[in-house]
Amino acid sequence: MIDLHVRAAGPEDLDTVLAFWKVAAEGTSISDDRAGVERLVARDPEALVLGEIDGELAGTVIAGFDGWRCHLYRLAVHPDRRRQGIATALLTAAEARFVALGGRRGDAMVLVRNERAQHAWRSAGYEPEEQWRRWVKHLAS
Repeated sequence: MIDLHVRAAGPEDLDTVLAFWKVAAEGTSISDDRAGVERLVARDPEALVLGEIDGELAGTVIAGFDGWRCHLYRLAVHPDRRRQGIATALLTAAEARFVALGGRRGDAMVLVRNERAQHAWRSAGYEPEEQWRRWVKHLAS
C-alpha cells in the first residue's frame, strides 16, 4: 500500500502542477496556465487537491464547488504511478470536500477519446449522461 499524502495546493505548488499536467494529464484547457491556476487557488484555496508520495507529486484533481454544483477537473496521475489507488484516494478527498460543503452530485469533464480515464471514472461510480452536450464560448480576457 502506498503512503499518499493528500493536501490542497498552495501558490508555491503551481509551477510544479503545470509541469505535472504536461506529463500526466490528457488534453489541454484554456485555463492551463499560471494565471488560470492562480485564479483558481486564490478564489478557492481548497479546490486544487494534490496527492504526494515522499514529497513528489503523484496526482491531482480539481474539486470545484460553486455553491450549487460539484465540478471535477484535471484528475491526473503520473504514468509511473497509475493503478495504485491514487485516483481513488483523490476522488475520495474531493467527494468528502463536496459533502462537507453541502454538495449533492459530482460531475466530471472527461475527454471522449480518453478511454483510460473513462474506465477510471466508471470504476469510481461515475456514469456518463449521454443526453447532455457541453457548450462553450471562449471569453475575451
